[in-house]
Amino acid sequence: MVSLKSLVSLGSQALLVLVVAVAVLQSQTVESQNCPTELTSLNVCAPFVVPGAAVTSPSIDCCNALQSVHHDCLCSTLQIASRLPSQCNIPPLTCA
Repeated sequence: MVSLKSLVSLGSQALLVLVVAVAVLQSQTVESQNCPTELTSLNVCAPFVVPGAAVTSPSIDCCNALQSVHHDCLCSTLQIASRLPSQCNIPPLTCA
């Protein structure tokens, strides 16, 4: 027979798991909401990434901005961008 103390302990453990899960989901939501702002900070990298630019290496501001962007934000953005051609009914991009 399960004692009342065991039930309370199980209930406490379940509540703890629920609280942790909610905290993780909220932090992911906050990160996804910050993603556009983080990506906007990368504008300082434009002189380096624009084809034909005279600048051959990124500035310290660019490197700092890149470092401040969360990995998930940058990867998600690149994945979304790679799907754009097919979603716009144009041939996929092929890069050398």
